[in-house]
Amino acid sequence: MRLKSKTEQPVPTTIALDEKDFAILRLLQQNAKLTVREIAASIHLSATPVHERIKRMEANGVIKQYATLIDHRKVKKGIMVICYVSLKEHSHKIGMAFIDAVTGFKEVLECYNISGQFDYMLKIVSEDMETYHEFYVNKLSEIKGISHMQSIFVMGILKDTHQML
Repeated sequence: MRLKSKTEQPVPTTIALDEKDFAILRLLQQNAKLTVREIAASIHLSATPVHERIKRMEANGVIKQYATLIDHRKVKKGIMVICYVSLKEHSHKIGMAFIDAVTGFKEVLECYNISGQFDYMLKIVSEDMETYHEFYVNKLSEIKGISHMQSIFVMGILKDTHQML
């Protein structure tokens, strides 16, 4: 059963993308601050069709948002944790309560519904071990319906990208 949070948007139908669209997406993944003119010059189109293509991909949900990637260690978030969570039962009510709680925690950067031994995988950042422990005990473990959790502490980041094209 796939549960959706209140903020999750339905997946729009797939739209046809051509090589120019993929070229635009690759450039924006590398640097979302590029101007339409810079992108147009790079892919050998004029600015108007590039602008229209970007707007179409935004409207159709291909481009979900523009974001700034931050080095967590430089903003007092020195510890990164992958936390696996299993629920006691797989009812809609318990699942939605878990999703609603987790999506409200600023410490949780990502949450995935996964298969296997656990139901969810969370990517969490915290200032240090003490503040993570406080979050774990006073927030995460207080969510009703959790059966088991396992925290894995990230020792180093070997690859960190959002570029998929």
